[in-house]
Amino acid sequence: MRPAVILLSFNSEDTLGATLSRAREVAEEIFVVDSFSSDGTVALAESYGAKVVQHAFENYGAQRNWGIDNLPIKTKWQLHLDADEVMDAELVAAILALPDEPEHAGYFVPRYVRFLGRVLRHGGMSPTWHLRLFRSGVGRCEDRKYDQHFLLAGQGATGQLPGVMIDDIAMSLSEWTARHNRWADGEVAEMDAKNEAGRLVADPKGNPAQRKRALREKYNNLPLFIRPFALFGYRFFFKLGFLDGTEGFIFWVLQTFWFRFLIDAKIWEKRNRSGGTQ
Repeated sequence: MRPAVILLSFNSEDTLGATLSRAREVAEEIFVVDSFSSDGTVALAESYGAKVVQHAFENYGAQRNWGIDNLPIKTKWQLHLDADEVMDAELVAAILALPDEPEHAGYFVPRYVRFLGRVLRHGGMSPTWHLRLFRSGVGRCEDRKYDQHFLLAGQGATGQLPGVMIDDIAMSLSEWTARHNRWADGEVAEMDAKNEAGRLVADPKGNPAQRKRALREKYNNLPLFIRPFALFGYRFFFKLGFLDGTEGFIFWVLQTFWFRFLIDAKIWEKRNRSGGTQ
């Protein structure tokens, strides 16, 4: 199998080179959908032989679907990555070992997070599974403002690949928290929208993404301001997040507690302003 690789980028010159280096090992062709970067991202992508297309960014789901709909993809298969997601050698070999007509319509890839230079291996998020490799014409990204997953038309059969993909978070904590502040707004908007069309179906017995969404729905049913404490305790203590050292401690406090508490605070603020119940 030699899929087309589609990457999203914006001011990604610090991480894009490592991502493209591995992507070239499996790709028939590489497309970079860039959101008008102001650094050396475009020149770097072109130096690796990628075809760069500029498109204004709205959200990840919309950007991925724009690429699916508008890029001149000629291959039978597509592999979707972010500019900071680096495949390891085992995952590269697993993709190349797939036949041109495999038994599944799409494949989940395991992803680990590298935060402040350390790969986090505990906390119940290591790895998370993402549907990133699928047959052209059957895959599409959820129309969500935050936490988007790819779907297959008709929820086709999926498999799982060995190896790992490392999400290398190289941005500063200032940028990281600024992005999560924006994503908190997106999560609040999603909770109010209650739009089910074109969305992942939560299923505790389904594929990895469906199981994750089912857990998220259980979390959302817990009381405001109580659930961030519960989630932090679950991830940091019960799922052994403390074993990831100082880097892990910073990550779990910010991602599991602060981010989720911020979402609850924004929900409370919105209800309070509109005169709704708290």
